Amino acid sequence: MSLRLKINLVVGVLTLLFVLVIMGLQLGSMKASVHEEVVAANRVATQLLQRTAWRYAGQGTPAMLNFLQGVGRVRSNDITLLDLQGQVLYRSPPATYKAGHDAPAWFLALVSPPTPVLTVDYADGRLEVRANASRAALDEWEHFATLAGAALSMLLLVNAIVFWWVGRTVRPFAVIVAALDELKTGRFDVVLPALPGREAAAMGGAFNRMVDALQQNLEIERRAVRVERELSDNRELTRWTQQHIEQERRLIARELHDELGQSVTAMRSMALSIAQRVKALDPESEHAAQLIAEESSRLYDAMHGMIPRLAPLVLDSLGLHDALNDLAERFRSSHNGVKLLLDIDLSHAALSAEAALTLYRAAQEGVTNALRHGNASEIELRVHAHATQTELCLVDNGSGLAEGAQWRPGHHGLRWLRERVEGMNGKLEIRSSTDTPGTVLTIALPVTPPDAHAPAEGSS
Repeated sequence: MSLRLKINLVVGVLTLLFVLVIMGLQLGSMKASVHEEVVAANRVATQLLQRTAWRYAGQGTPAMLNFLQGVGRVRSNDITLLDLQGQVLYRSPPATYKAGHDAPAWFLALVSPPTPVLTVDYADGRLEVRANASRAALDEWEHFATLAGAALSMLLLVNAIVFWWVGRTVRPFAVIVAALDELKTGRFDVVLPALPGREAAAMGGAFNRMVDALQQNLEIERRAVRVERELSDNRELTRWTQQHIEQERRLIARELHDELGQSVTAMRSMALSIAQRVKALDPESEHAAQLIAEESSRLYDAMHGMIPRLAPLVLDSLGLHDALNDLAERFRSSHNGVKLLLDIDLSHAALSAEAALTLYRAAQEGVTNALRHGNASEIELRVHAHATQTELCLVDNGSGLAEGAQWRPGHHGLRWLRERVEGMNGKLEIRSSTDTPGTVLTIALPVTPPDAHAPAEGSS
């Protein structure tokens, strides 16, 4: 049901109730008027007959009959003369007032009072005088019909005016509903014109503001989706690049270890052999050969120091546990006085090769930062495997970090590590220690199925 019809029905019902109340009050007034008319007429007839009927009654029934025929009808009363056997000898003539017209029976019963009957008994018969309210009721009926017609006309007129006025008032609502329907279909550029009426204008303005806000939100959402897609693509590209970089570093490390390492070893062996042969014959040549052997040894040591930084070959061959132990030994040997503690539990771990490499790089980056930037003298590295994730926690006693300093320009290592961890759906957190001076680096990686060729973790 439309709002227009609802309002019209409410107004129509209220108007009808008002008309019914007025008509009810009018009916009460009409009933009182008819009662007064009937009682007055009956009182007149009673006084007339009581004064004259006994005189004619003493003269006999013919005299009474002649008297009644001469009197005729006495206002709103029906006069009946009966003999001793109850036979009707005389009945007053019908009323000539508005003859042929009568009020409806229901209206007559509604407004007519109880009918009083006057009985006069005499020697030869009985005279009955009965009040008749039909003529008075007919007058009231005509008045009532006129009033009801006027009320019905007013009811129809009021409802027609209300229907037209409400239709004009709610016409802007149809425009708003149509705009909402267009908005529902996906048209977000719909704009409402200036609508008549204060409420409709306010609703139209609110609708236009809502559409503007919706368009802005949709544009922001589209940009966010586009940025998220680009970020996802960049992360995929970064991950692909990192994998290829690790592969290239691993190839370079193996080339250094296998090819260049053997060549440098061969050079040192040949230099030592030459120095041994010319020892007694040419001291200068012997000295030159010794220098070549020494430089070959330094080159070999430098090359073997570069290989773990390029690619932890021990990680591929022995696993994360031994790779972290090897990393700790190299840091201890290169930084005297630094205490590096390890707590590694990977006995039930099933890490993929990428996860193991990420944890190794995280430990490498964390220890390097603790020594280089934090001047730490004590570092604790914990790596524990759980049912759903593997956690790495590195705590040092260095100078710590200021709030947000880890993400300032120049900290590319931590940014690279964070991208790498988040690319694996992991979490990285770095903060200053709350209990003691220093920094806490925490990494959590979800457990993923290991690669087919990944070495089993926990092996020594």
